[in-house]
Amino acid sequence: MSVHVEYEKRGPVALVRLDRPAARNALTPRMLCELADAFVDVARDDAIRVAVLAATGDAAFCAGGDLGTTLPLLTGARQPENPYDRRLLEDPTVMAASSLRGFPLHKPVVAAINGACLAAGMELMLGTDIRLAAEHATFGLPEVRRGLIPFAGSMARLPRQIPQAVAMHMLLTGEPLTATQALQWGLINRIVPLADLPDAAMEVAEGVARNGPLAVQAVKRTVIEASGVPLELAYRLEDHARERVLASEDAREGPRAFMEKRSPVYTGR
Repeated sequence: MSVHVEYEKRGPVALVRLDRPAARNALTPRMLCELADAFVDVARDDAIRVAVLAATGDAAFCAGGDLGTTLPLLTGARQPENPYDRRLLEDPTVMAASSLRGFPLHKPVVAAINGACLAAGMELMLGTDIRLAAEHATFGLPEVRRGLIPFAGSMARLPRQIPQAVAMHMLLTGEPLTATQALQWGLINRIVPLADLPDAAMEVAEGVARNGPLAVQAVKRTVIEASGVPLELAYRLEDHARERVLASEDAREGPRAFMEKRSPVYTGR
């Protein structure tokens, strides 16, 4: 059986790629396990500072969970048939890490959306931090049309990331957004020609990787933890992050390198 999630490391950048274009990169139980394993490794490997999430092909980033294998397994219409099926049902880390929902990944993730980004594919994208999309990309949560709900974070995350009225229209009608609409509502950062998308995503990731890793991770952690909490508590979280970062060697190296007119050498300490 071929591997449908590719994982490689390019210096401080990890590349996670969905590779099942013939099925619009729909997520099978095995793919969810492999995706989870990749993100767990990104979190654990101190040499990795940022990840790029991409997909093969030009039609779809990810059409969602596979309707022939994953969804029947989760609804109980199909019994587990192999170790991947059983792991998906029994190991909560698989669903958490593969959807970037409730999984403590404080390293940034850059998404390169090369086509249709639907259902579980869009839910996964909502867990990323910087999003580039091809001109023909679309974004949608069609679950209600199938009698299902988007249960991998969208009901909680989407209304926090775009205006609630826009989020509710997407959630309740199942109608998708175009790339232009997604950019208009701030769901994505930039529209890029498809041919330029891989290089553009890597350029963004490499730029993030050049920054102080402790500072970058503290920013992401604090933004996530401060979301939705009272302002005074959010300020305390920010103060805690400041104390940790200013006590680091990297916090001394950055200003020193600037004054010495050289590139900083960050160690993550």
